[in-house]
Amino acid sequence: MYHSITFGEKNTWDAWHLVPTSRPVFNPPAQKVKTLDIPGGDGVIDLSQALTGYPVYQNRTGSFEFIVPNGFEPWPAGKIEKTPWHSVYSDIMDYLHGQSMRAVLEDDPEYFYEGRFVVNAWKSEKDWSRIVIDYDVGPYKWSVLSSIDDWLWDPFNFQNGVIRAAIFKNIAVSTATTTRRLDAALFGRAPVCPRFIVSSTARRGIHIRFVNPQLGLDITKLLPDGEIQIPEFVFFGNQGATIYLWCDSGTGTVSVDFRQGRL
Repeated sequence: MYHSITFGEKNTWDAWHLVPTSRPVFNPPAQKVKTLDIPGGDGVIDLSQALTGYPVYQNRTGSFEFIVPNGFEPWPAGKIEKTPWHSVYSDIMDYLHGQSMRAVLEDDPEYFYEGRFVVNAWKSEKDWSRIVIDYDVGPYKWSVLSSIDDWLWDPFNFQNGVIRAAIFKNIAVSTATTTRRLDAALFGRAPVCPRFIVSSTARRGIHIRFVNPQLGLDITKLLPDGEIQIPEFVFFGNQGATIYLWCDSGTGTVSVDFRQGRL
């Protein structure tokens, strides 16, 4: 394992033979804190979660340092000539500098980070060079697969992995109420607004009751056929959520599409 990073479509080892000086880890995000000082009173009032009911965070910022041999053999092998350091530098600059894209750590292949990356410095020495890549990415990492994607064999964790498509894809709905009680582990740590994909035989849509006790949500809506997001419906919290689905007549299916977010 080279502890590489895949930026967009290019892997730091496969494309450029970059070797990190330490295991790459994105720095944790700082929480957005808002306090109110009351004149004549002790302490302060913490308003950080007053609007949302949950903590919100700044972006993650930091840098990665890599070593690249001067004149490494191209990858894949087959070429006789070696690539000079200035060609590697130009290739990285053209592809990465100032670009917004996803990044996946080789050590954590089930999740991606998304944000902007900048080449900070390049120091060339006799036998190798050092390159520093700065990042400014969102506070959460997001699952590579969505809740309705089919699971992949290679990255699947057979100890604690969950095949979410079996729970969220093509939920059968009829005039009798279908209930889905969702454990908080299914939708992760980040607040997410799922996308509903609806199909009903009567073309009259499907009713949904969305309950999230931690956020005080208990809302009933009619989901029209097609795709829709409802801003009030938020997956978040350690108490899980429950959705109830039913048709006025006929049958239908509902898929609940979202990505799991974690810190």
